[in-house]
Amino acid sequence: MPRISDASKEKVREAVDIVDLVNHYTDLRRNGSQYMGRCPFHEDNSPSFSVNPHDKVYHCFGCGVGGDVFKFVQEKEGLDFAGSIEYLADQFNVEIEYEELDPKAQERQKQRERLFELLERATKFYERTLADSDEAAPAREYLAGRGFSPEVLAKFRVGYSPKAWDKLFVPALRQGFTEKELLDAGLVQYNRERNQIFDRFRGRIMFPLADKKGVVRGFGARGMRDSDKPKYLNSADGPAYHKGSQIFAIDHARRPAASKKRVIAVEGYADVLALHDAGFEESVAVMGTAMTEQQAAELARMAPRVYLALDADAAGRSAALRAAEVLGAHKDTETLVIQIPDGKDPDELIKNGGPEAFEAAISRAVTVAEFAVAQVFAEGDLSSAREREHVLDDLVPVFNAMAPGPVKEDQMRVAADRLGISEAVLRESLRERARNAPKPRRQDEQQETAPAPPPRPIQNDPRERSERIFLAQCLSNAPVGKTYLEQLQDGDLSTPLMRELRDHLRNNAENPLAKLPELKPELQSAVTEVAMLSEREHASAEVIQLGFLQLEKAGLDRKISGAPGDQKAEIELKRQELIRKIGELSAEFA
Repeated sequence: MPRISDASKEKVREAVDIVDLVNHYTDLRRNGSQYMGRCPFHEDNSPSFSVNPHDKVYHCFGCGVGGDVFKFVQEKEGLDFAGSIEYLADQFNVEIEYEELDPKAQERQKQRERLFELLERATKFYERTLADSDEAAPAREYLAGRGFSPEVLAKFRVGYSPKAWDKLFVPALRQGFTEKELLDAGLVQYNRERNQIFDRFRGRIMFPLADKKGVVRGFGARGMRDSDKPKYLNSADGPAYHKGSQIFAIDHARRPAASKKRVIAVEGYADVLALHDAGFEESVAVMGTAMTEQQAAELARMAPRVYLALDADAAGRSAALRAAEVLGAHKDTETLVIQIPDGKDPDELIKNGGPEAFEAAISRAVTVAEFAVAQVFAEGDLSSAREREHVLDDLVPVFNAMAPGPVKEDQMRVAADRLGISEAVLRESLRERARNAPKPRRQDEQQETAPAPPPRPIQNDPRERSERIFLAQCLSNAPVGKTYLEQLQDGDLSTPLMRELRDHLRNNAENPLAKLPELKPELQSAVTEVAMLSEREHASAEVIQLGFLQLEKAGLDRKISGAPGDQKAEIELKRQELIRKIGELSAEFA
């Protein structure tokens, strides 16, 4: 079984422009030899995220994350190490070569490939059932009634799952697949009371969910009966499928989107099929109303302009705003909102007005700022002065989020006109409300629809701060620093992580970033931090010596507190001697 060759890993690493890569997630600005920006891993109010373009590593001095290009993609895209290499190779047009795997890696690769084979067989089974089964006749009639052509159904490999509980898994077991593989693939569920498995999808129209290479990872299934709850059922997250990173039709839309320099994001499978049938092959679905950061990043890579064409109801409008907010992190991507007539979705618009109607809607697409103001008025009540005050409350965060410029000024005029007040009164009202910071109304509704909070930042142990600075100083002056690294004892360092970091730097003094992908995540972050700190300022021999003495003293401070009484005097003598040396050396700097 093959694995990616070491030579290919290096080719990919050399080809990657880390500044270009990271710029898809946060806006970077040059700061000397490095680039700085707000951290894409935590809520960052000031730029604390640093990127080194030469060594192709990153580190956040706020939350402590750090690593190389591979780790960045692993964290942001939810991929394993091999997946991150393949992802970057695809993005930067590098051909990968494979070689033989070690036995454990071979087994993991084999298991992964068996899951994909199982999912592919399931896809073919569902396709055959839709085409040939008498039971599937209502599904065929339904799809025909929706106006989907045989060509588009074949293109997206639409199928049907029989109502019986064992039509898929029993043949799969006979073909040599195990119950665990069926569970990992998300094709079956386990009944604890009966101690048996049964088909997860039954009596539903099946939409295969493929990755950008066309490999089926899971399924979206639409119910055919009123009793089918939920109406749409997706594969559960597992080894093969991750809902948060899945984009329906990305395998078909990537090339058209790159060619047209635009991608159209809609809500569901039916919209995508209708759009592709009508010639809008750059269309994809985010499969729900809450766009994730991974989906936004993928859309931003597909094309420089993203059109959001979500449903015209209140939920769809709110979803469009949330999606636009997530896409807003990608500064090189222009986000526009296609306004669908109220009560319709893209599928209905095309069926009623043809492709021309949808193209006309694209031409009338508005900026996020325009859409946000329009949504406030769509949901607001202007029938009384009191209700108009509530509309003003809702406009505060909308206008606060807008950058100064023609669009903001235009929307100020629109809002003032709708409210029946002058622009001067509107501006003063918004300023007053912003100063008083009123709580948003409909708080309970906002909590239900708000995106999940970002993961809690990883905080360094405060005891480690001076130790990390010292290790960075050693790297900045390698001939002197290496000597002190060798003298540094376990007791001089406060945590096991710092001792591991010291050992790594001792063994890789010439290239501290060597073997970075092989290190555990927290050690990767520590290595990148001290490597970046070391480039900021060259430390003299005297500064390094002072830092070494201070670490020795801190180690004795920790040791003396837990030492037996007969040893405390001896430790205190050593401690006083260190204090004397530190004082003498500090006096030389004064």
